[in-house]
Amino acid sequence: MVSQSPINLTHCMSDDELFRRAVNVSKMGRYRRSRVSAPKIAFMFLARGGLPLSALWEKYFEGHRELYSIYVHSHPSYQPDYPSSSVFYERQIPSQVLAWGGLSMVDAERRLLANALLDVSNQRFVLLSETCIPLFEFSFTYRYLMRSKYSFVETFDDPGPGARGRYDPKLQPEISIQQWRKGTQWFEMSRQVAVVIVNETACYARFHELGGGAIVPDEHYIPTVLTITAPHLIANRSLTWTMWKKDHQGHPATFGKDDMNGTFPEQINRDRNCSYNDRPSAICFLFARKFATSALEPLLESASAYSGSVRSRTDAEDSKS
Repeated sequence: MVSQSPINLTHCMSDDELFRRAVNVSKMGRYRRSRVSAPKIAFMFLARGGLPLSALWEKYFEGHRELYSIYVHSHPSYQPDYPSSSVFYERQIPSQVLAWGGLSMVDAERRLLANALLDVSNQRFVLLSETCIPLFEFSFTYRYLMRSKYSFVETFDDPGPGARGRYDPKLQPEISIQQWRKGTQWFEMSRQVAVVIVNETACYARFHELGGGAIVPDEHYIPTVLTITAPHLIANRSLTWTMWKKDHQGHPATFGKDDMNGTFPEQINRDRNCSYNDRPSAICFLFARKFATSALEPLLESASAYSGSVRSRTDAEDSKS
């Protein structure tokens, strides 16, 4: 039986060493997978510092210890003080300073994926921020992801200045303008797709040569790489809901205590239409952002209520399968 993830994630590997080891472990994984008690979801938190909504996530994970792993990438100077009973205790990976919107964001995402790939029982990988919340109870999320044929990565082609307008001809020949894609950085991936991202070097080298900046790597690198290498493996949508407003100058809206009511989280999936395993679905988002610390108390109060209402909807959808 394969053991639980190590409590302490500290190591001294460089990123290149870490990526090589992650790929090698995955190559051997096919021979070890039969020894895994149950496949797990790796929840990867990309945070500026701490996790102000950790109490909500503690409640979410309660009772499912064998089915998830947690990895946190925060500022190297941040010293968490979670008690040993917390699911976040010593789940920090070796990190580096980030520049939001730059190539260092891609480095952090690949670093999180590589650390999570070292555990062969991790089969699905979710990238979240410190402002994200779960919309459904854990058991439904687990079932939704483990049954999916696709990875949930948003990728689209837009002729406007915020997408194709960022393309640099110096990305050729590895990336043509026809292959250039944009998408939110908040993804969910299968192990197969995660290995593609960690193992990719040609496109990354081009991004590195250009130094990030105007090409906004965190919105373009992964969507572009998967469009080139594995378009048949992605659902072309994100599982993380965000509200964008024009008056926020390109930044998502943040929800606090005054925005919370008894039905707000449930409303996010109301009247939605998307595809799940090539069939129409009304459940399109499993997570949402951005939520302020002030929203924590009402979210904790409503968490059991909205997970219960979700159960009845998902059971109804399952009966149609």
